[in-house]
Amino acid sequence: MPGVAVVTDSTSSLTAEQADRADVRVIPLQVVIDGRSRAESDVSSAEVAAALRSGRRVGTSRPAPDLFTRTYAELADAGYTAVVSAHLSGRISGTTGAAEVAARLAPVPVRVVDTHVLAMASGFAVLAGAEAARRGAAVDEVVAVIQRRAAASTTYFCVDSLEHLRRGGRIGAAAALLGTALAVKPLLTVSAGQIRPFERVRTVSRARARLGELALATLAQGATSGRVDVAVHHLDNADAAAQLVATLQEPVAGRGELVVAELGAVLGVHVGPGTLGVVVSPAG
Repeated sequence: MPGVAVVTDSTSSLTAEQADRADVRVIPLQVVIDGRSRAESDVSSAEVAAALRSGRRVGTSRPAPDLFTRTYAELADAGYTAVVSAHLSGRISGTTGAAEVAARLAPVPVRVVDTHVLAMASGFAVLAGAEAARRGAAVDEVVAVIQRRAAASTTYFCVDSLEHLRRGGRIGAAAALLGTALAVKPLLTVSAGQIRPFERVRTVSRARARLGELALATLAQGATSGRVDVAVHHLDNADAAAQLVATLQEPVAGRGELVVAELGAVLGVHVGPGTLGVVVSPAG
């Protein structure tokens, strides 16, 4: 019998199959190319990468509150008694704000969770929460599982250019200018819900190698307390992603799932083609 439903947004990087298996509802953000707005589910990563490379006008927007309102109502009609709606960092997107507006009008109690992370750092947390919900956990426990898993995750990534992040307001102009002026390849992380510089290296090859080093070190540390899942993300950079995966195939006790996922269109707009990243997410 339905109990607590779990909702997330498309930036969590869950595939349709993952979401269906976990019984998670996914709300799409919007991608805007040359003034035309479409749901992220209707825009491929390749289309966004090509649009950015060709200099077209590309942006994103949060889902409208009425999309959340309809989703919450449908879940109530399906017999769910409560909803946990978990989304990417509110310091990066207004998605949690839209969910909170809809939650006040929902026919069942809705708890909106700001995961303070993005991509599979959010996706792994949502899947853990959905598993707890399937086991019959109450709302407070589902929320706690998601928050714990998200807080334990670590994300590192590098981009070909900081310009896309600067244009979208996701990183400060000073940090973007510094990276350009020094001709360095900054490694970035997600901290306190924001994208922040982590380390600077001089070459693309060194940046990619450093991602592997950081991921292995974080994986080994997290594995001391249980299983650790890993996701490798990229945008139009499949060869580099494959090389990073090969590095992460090194045997590490406690390593769980290793997911390879091209970034969705929305996150791709803000980081740009050539991006390579890794999420390390302890399950315990």
